[in-house]
Amino acid sequence: MNVYGLGKRFRQHKVIIVGLDNAGKTTILYQFSMNEVVHTSPTIGSNVEEIVVNNTRFLMWDIGGQESLRSSWNTYYTNTEFVIVVVDSTDRERISVTKEELYKMLAHE
Repeated sequence: MNVYGLGKRFRQHKVIIVGLDNAGKTTILYQFSMNEVVHTSPTIGSNVEEIVVNNTRFLMWDIGGQESLRSSWNTYYTNTEFVIVVVDSTDRERISVTKEELYKMLAHE
């Protein structure tokens, strides 16, 4: 998709950031958008930020990772071009849960 504004041509891409609760998704989103680490609280629903790099716009969706919200991940997958999966490498007990949830989401292509 191309977006025109200010006389420049921008390519736009939808990105979703998924992972279990407390994996660091929101921290990563705001690191991209503000280039700093910010204090966050659990995401209920989603956070959305537009990030422009050169002539490319990324519409980045940080999706809540609580167990009750994971079944909705596949609804955000529509028209998504990039998926960032955040894994908390120190939470080894839940790495397999991350894999299972990602596979469930991808099965709804």
